[in-house]
Amino acid sequence: MQYLAAGGGAGGFTPVLMVVLLCGVMYVMMIRPQQKRRREAEAMQAGLGPGDEVVTIGGLYGTVTGVEDDAVLLEIAPGVQTRYARPAIARVVTRAELPSEPVTEDADTVKD
Repeated sequence: MQYLAAGGGAGGFTPVLMVVLLCGVMYVMMIRPQQKRRREAEAMQAGLGPGDEVVTIGGLYGTVTGVEDDAVLLEIAPGVQTRYARPAIARVVTRAELPSEPVTEDADTVKD
C-alpha cells in the first residue's frame, strides 16, 4: 500500500508538462509563422500603388491603375480595367519606379 502512495505523486506532473510542451511546440511551429505571413501580406497590400504589376490569387496578371480603401483597380489589357478586393492580390511582380526628385542647387553652392 505504501508503494502506491509514494509513486503516485510524481506521475501526475508528467502529463501536465507534456500538454504544456505540446502547446508550446504548436505555437512556435504553426501559429507564429502564420501570423508573420499574414502581417507581410497586409503590408504588401497596403503598399500597393499605381504602376505596380501584380498577380491575383486567381493567377491574373495586371497593372495597378488606382487604389481605393478596400479595392484595387487593375488594367489587365490595354483599356480594360477591373476592380479587385485588396486581399485578392497575391503578390507584387514589379514595383512602380518612383519618380526621382529634381536636383536643385542653392545659390550658395553654385560656383561661377
